[in-house]
Order: sequence, then C-alpha cells, then structure tokens
Amino acid sequence: MTTTALIDQAPPTDQAAARASLAGLGREALWERLASIGVPERQLRMRVSQLWGWIYVRGANSFDLMTDVAKDLRQTLAARFSLDRPEIVSEQVSVDGTRKWLLRLADGKDVETVYIPEEDRGTLCISSQVGCTLNCTFCHTGTQRLVRNLTASEIVGQIMLARDRIGDWPGAVPEDPTGLPSGARKITNVVLMGMGEPLYNFDNVRDACAIAADGAGLSISKRRITLSTSGIVPEIPRWGDEAGTMLAISLHAVRDELRDELVPINKKWPIRELLDACRAYPGLSNAKRITFEYVMLKGVNDSIADAKALVKLLAKIPAKINLIPFNPWPGAPYECSDWEQIEKFAEVVNRAGYASPVRSPRGRDIMAACGQLKSASLKQRTSERLGGAPA
Repeated sequence: MTTTALIDQAPPTDQAAARASLAGLGREALWERLASIGVPERQLRMRVSQLWGWIYVRGANSFDLMTDVAKDLRQTLAARFSLDRPEIVSEQVSVDGTRKWLLRLADGKDVETVYIPEEDRGTLCISSQVGCTLNCTFCHTGTQRLVRNLTASEIVGQIMLARDRIGDWPGAVPEDPTGLPSGARKITNVVLMGMGEPLYNFDNVRDACAIAADGAGLSISKRRITLSTSGIVPEIPRWGDEAGTMLAISLHAVRDELRDELVPINKKWPIRELLDACRAYPGLSNAKRITFEYVMLKGVNDSIADAKALVKLLAKIPAKINLIPFNPWPGAPYECSDWEQIEKFAEVVNRAGYASPVRSPRGRDIMAACGQLKSASLKQRTSERLGGAPA
C-alpha cells in the first residue's frame, strides 16, 4: 500500500519571505553575505568557516544553534537571513521504501526529488530544472515545458532537505528508519537524473556539485555523484574538466533515425558525435567508466539485433550499460519490453564483457521511477485550482 504524507506548513510571513536562505550557498557567496551585514574583513574567513561547518557538517536549521558564533552576530544573521530548505508540499513513500518529495521553491515553482534506499547505500535523485526542454518521447518529464533553471543553492537544497527528512546529519535520528541503509551515511550517492537536462544548466549544476563534494562539508565523493545527460555534446568534455563527476549517457537507441524520435536532441548531435565526445571524456578509464542508459521499449529497441549493435557501437569505450525497464505513465506511447526479452538482450551484452545490470523499477506506485517525474506536481496544481486537497 502506498503511503502519502502531506506536510502542512504555515505560509511564511512577509518578514520571513524577505530573508534569503544561506543554506545551499558556496563559500564565496557566504563571504559576500557576511560582508554585506558589516562583518569586518579580518573576520570574514573565520566566520565563513564557522557557518560552513554549521550548515554543511551539522545541518543547522537555526542560527541559535551556532554556539561558537557571537550572539550579536547570530541575531543579525537571523534578522537578515534564514537557513530554510525548499518547502515540502508532499512526501510519498512507496511500498519498496522509495521516497518522493514534491518541493516548492521560493518563487512558488515545484520540483521533485527522489530517495532510493538499499541495504548498503542510499541514492538521491535530484532535479536541475523546473520542467525540461528535450521532449524525449518515453519520458514523462519531457512532456512538461521548461520553466527555468534551478540555482546552485536550490540544487544543494534538495540534498539538505533529504538529509533532514531521513536523519542523515551527525547525531540525527530519522523519524522513520524503516528501509533505510544500515550504514552511518543514509545518502551515499547523488544522481542528477531528476527533472531537467543538467548540461543546459551547466554553471549552477557545476557549482552545486562542488558544494556537495567539498570534503569539509557535505563530503559526497565525485565518484559517487553522477550526471546524466541526453547528449549535449559540446558540454561533455567541459563537464569532465570543470566538474569531474561520473557521467551517464541517456542513449536508448543504436540508430540515428530511432534516436531522433526517442531523444530529439540527437538531430543536433547524432550518435557518432556523442560517442566521440564520450571517448574523449577527461579521466575516462576502466576505473571511471561511463554508464550508458538504455530504456527497454517493447518492439521498438529491444531486439537481439539491437543488442548486438549496441555492443559494437560502444566498442573501446570503458562502459557500463544500464538496462531500464520502461516505467509507464498516463498516455505513454510505449510499453515495457517483456521480461524474457530483457533477459535475452542482457545476455548478449554480458557475453560481450559489459556489466549490464537491469535496473529494478523503484517507486513505480508513487510515479517516482525513472522517466515518471512530473505527475505529482501537476496533480498538486490541478487540485489547488479546483480547491481540493493536494494529490
């Protein structure tokens, strides 16, 4: 049975709404904010370090907790700023333990964030845009128009909000530990596979990943952060140079004519150009492989001939191939491949020497699985217009 918890929060006062949050800002931005309220230049480095530790190591949500910061400065900070995260509109928990949050940003726009717990790890899937521009035909998010890019602080804020909810700060105790990983860290991996094309929001995503990977803060290794792109070819080498995280390619077809349909950006940067960029990805090696994502669509891209072509296409690229059973959504034009066919496809790929795990669908019952993000926010908006309770 699906559990949906709706979290009601009082609307912010005008005073609260005017206070910009420091949660999610980088060191330079924190420096600027402190300078703007008159912190002496000789103290700025120390004060930034103090705030950084409280915000990103301890997860402080109140300036009153910052006991090593002078009381008068704490009062000034509280009057001018906040430590607010994105507002939770709704939280849904799947029968398999997957959690999905519908989050409202300061300007009223909504995004979705998904947490997938396993015994030995926890993966957080975060969004980089409100909506999307790419219109991939198998993806529900792609049917929603692009509204805007997320700021770096809004991207980091999703990680902080998730850590709040599952008790992933030092000394914190989760409200509901059911299904959470057994290790000390509940969020071990972050994937940019939520709403939006992250390479079309390059600078903000890069800056957010730098904050997430900072060893003196959130401390999520770059080898545990994966950016998934549909193939914005010119930005791929730049991402490797400037961010250096793991890379995933949303491939889904082995022929340009089919990929043009499934992933329309292919018309601009076809498969050959995309794979050339992958081969040149900085740091690529057997220890740092590119993941190629391949959604299994019945009668469309799941033949044995397609499997053989996929293996040939990726020759000499250190790679892992993720086979993703199609996750249905209302009005979807495709069906998921039969399980027997998926296994036959995987066998061809495995025999060629590629690791090709079949991604177990998670969170389908709450529309939190790969390619399903969108519906909860639309239902929420529709319900509000009709004057009913949130979906």
